[in-house]
Amino acid sequence: MGLFAIGMLLTYVGVAVDRLHKTVAALGGALVLVLLALNMQWFGEKPLFDKYQDVYNILGGELNIFAVIIGTGILVDVVGKSGLFHFISIWIVRLTHGRAGLLWLSINLLTFFLVAVLTIVPAMLILGSLVLVICRSLDYSPKPFLLSVAICANSGALATFASGLPNIMIGTWASIPYVQFLEVSLPFAAFSLLIAMGVLRFFFRNSVPWKQTEEQKVALDAKLREFDPWALVESRWVLIRSALILSLTVLGFAFATTLGLGVDYVAMAGGVLSLLFAGKGVEDAIGKVNLTVILFFTGLFLVIGCVEATGALEWLAGQVVALSGGKLELLVPLLAVFSAVTSAIVDNIPVAATLIPIVESVGGEPGTPIEPLWWTLILSSNLGGNATPIGSISCVIALYTLKKEAGVTVGWGEFIKIGGTVMVLQVIGIIIYILALQHLGWIPALPQAA
Repeated sequence: MGLFAIGMLLTYVGVAVDRLHKTVAALGGALVLVLLALNMQWFGEKPLFDKYQDVYNILGGELNIFAVIIGTGILVDVVGKSGLFHFISIWIVRLTHGRAGLLWLSINLLTFFLVAVLTIVPAMLILGSLVLVICRSLDYSPKPFLLSVAICANSGALATFASGLPNIMIGTWASIPYVQFLEVSLPFAAFSLLIAMGVLRFFFRNSVPWKQTEEQKVALDAKLREFDPWALVESRWVLIRSALILSLTVLGFAFATTLGLGVDYVAMAGGVLSLLFAGKGVEDAIGKVNLTVILFFTGLFLVIGCVEATGALEWLAGQVVALSGGKLELLVPLLAVFSAVTSAIVDNIPVAATLIPIVESVGGEPGTPIEPLWWTLILSSNLGGNATPIGSISCVIALYTLKKEAGVTVGWGEFIKIGGTVMVLQVIGIIIYILALQHLGWIPALPQAA
């Protein structure tokens, strides 16, 4: 455990160091840890994997994420060339009159809605394009807008059963009905969004001013009059087809679970439809797929999988349970803090996978209701990703977009100061919220427990 924990830590240090490319650091760490996992006999221990093919099982569980990145990447590129994103961006700018504060607020609310409907990866890819177009049009810095989108996205991931991968994993295992997410998770998702926007507003109070001088307003209004939503639209028929395909994809994400499909299938279907009916250069669109992000996640997932195979997460979780003594008043805070912190460091998917059987075991003890534990795990594993640049997929995509498209680098220290503050306040809110609901008897019983 110690050896692989050090390997993971060194990988994260490599990711954090600007001189070394994040993707190179993640893949390098993966190469070393996989080699060690298969040859632990060098240290007098049993290998973590029986055969090399077992390594592919780590990535097998993450193929849906890769498919979503590929499918949505193609869709976003094709739709973007139609001029649709520019068209939508100009209308958002016009509705907010280009005022920085109002524009920032509108984009955050749009983020919450899109993530709730689309899930994080496709929503972030679409929002990244929108934010860049808007900021370039108005000469605003994209950093406060994209960082806000990345953090607010994790609140949107709490909204419904299908909004986030931890929701699907935990909800399926615990047989939580879809409607209970609307009753328990959605209200806190909205509250956590308010917490995030409050903290972000404080940190970006100077870079995104709420009030502007009359001279600035006059200059903005003059600039807005020059904006033409149709400027980048070569063909209105292609624009209409692109909008239709994007809308169908959005509906597909919303009803994927009902149709028995995965979001990866919907993303790939949207990508293929865009190439068939709205795309011109197929090779060019496919070439725009973000391989850097895919390779980064490949390395990161392999590192996490090797560490998970040592049983380190399960051991740590067991210590948390033992420390609580099975008392709900202690178990909820410990579970919330542990799952949030580990999600920020590792990733919420393996954290959720590790804690699911432990929560089920603890919840089976006499006098310990399981429902508040499930909701604590769902809320904290989603929001824990706000704390670090690699804690959630939304943060990874936003920071990569900032660096590649705008040449802006955000260091770990700067991000943790903002995202860490958001996470701490949200975790405190989770603890108070769950314990209050339990005390008032407002947490609905699960069907099998009723």
